[in-house]
Amino acid sequence: MQALPFHTLAPWLRKTFSRSVYRVALDAGSTCPNRDGTKGLGGCVYCDVEGSGSGAVRDGLDLSDQLEKGLIRLARRQEEGKPPIGVIAYFQSYTNTYVSTQRLIETLDVVRPFLDRGIVAVSIATRPDCLPGEALDALESLAQHVPVWVEVGLEVADDQRLVDIGRMHTVAEFEESVHRIHKRGLMSVGHAILGLPGDGRQGARATAQVLARAGCSGIKVHNLMILKRTQLAALWKRGEVEVLKPETYVGWLADFVERLHPDQILHRITGDAPLEKRLAPLWNVHKTEIRERLARTLEDRGTSQGSLYEPDQAPTTP
Repeated sequence: MQALPFHTLAPWLRKTFSRSVYRVALDAGSTCPNRDGTKGLGGCVYCDVEGSGSGAVRDGLDLSDQLEKGLIRLARRQEEGKPPIGVIAYFQSYTNTYVSTQRLIETLDVVRPFLDRGIVAVSIATRPDCLPGEALDALESLAQHVPVWVEVGLEVADDQRLVDIGRMHTVAEFEESVHRIHKRGLMSVGHAILGLPGDGRQGARATAQVLARAGCSGIKVHNLMILKRTQLAALWKRGEVEVLKPETYVGWLADFVERLHPDQILHRITGDAPLEKRLAPLWNVHKTEIRERLARTLEDRGTSQGSLYEPDQAPTTP
């Protein structure tokens, strides 16, 4: 198989852990400061009432039950004669460090009894303005036993856009949080969304440059999606928000990838919200095809990941 002109997650996982690796999404019942009134109400304009997560807490499942069910489900994928499946325990919903230190420790402690059942990493989603030293202490403690990834949302590299979409943090706070994550020996995964209201192609390029400058270990990027039960849904229905067509997104995505650090790992390059939750876009294009189109676009340009990376403006990825 011909190597892709960018670095994707699956090969990195196989090389790092010598096995196939899958995620188990966990919902710790957290909230966010831009949702509970501390910084704002309603949350990010694109985020649904489950905080982009599973909604398992709403269904009455505590964390241990969620993890147990996930491990049982993944065990069915185990192939005879193959290495045991690896598992990433992924605290996905809302801002998981936006809790008391004791609550965070209790949340992370749920994973510890399962570490001998194939868990190869713990990934925790949060915001750049919700990482106090005590939270990093708890994450660093867990990292003595299993690799810990801290997923931090940037989304767009423009402070005014961050206010407009309800994020209510700054680009500087994002960069500072990544620096603090790395000082603790933890990995960081930066999030970006292309096609947000008011943010065009040049914005996509700028966001990639910030993610490269911050030195995030991994990158998650996807096109703007309009989900049901979000603030954006009403705007979209009134014709006030447009979503990108596949060919437009691939062009912007190629620009984005060219400006990343050459060694950053792309954990995600397109959105995959369930159809029952999504209003738009309704592309008749599988995520595999987006990956193939991206590869062809870069090859046609004669470029690859990091071709337009500027090392004098960004630190080396840890």
